Amino acid sequence: MENSQVLLEKIEYLRNKMAKVALRKGFTSNESISLSQELDHLLNTYEKTKHYQKIDE
Repeated sequence: MENSQVLLEKIEYLRNKMAKVALRKGFTSNESISLSQELDHLLNTYEKTKHYQKIDE
């Protein structure tokens, strides 16, 4: 699993990219939806990473 900090950086990058695309092409554009799904995946991965880090402590 990826490092939490790396995931947070990817999440922030995608969040900003998604916002720009949504404002330019619309919130329901295929690109906005695709970025949103990718962001969801990263957020889920981040939550799992946090969970496993707690178990290891």
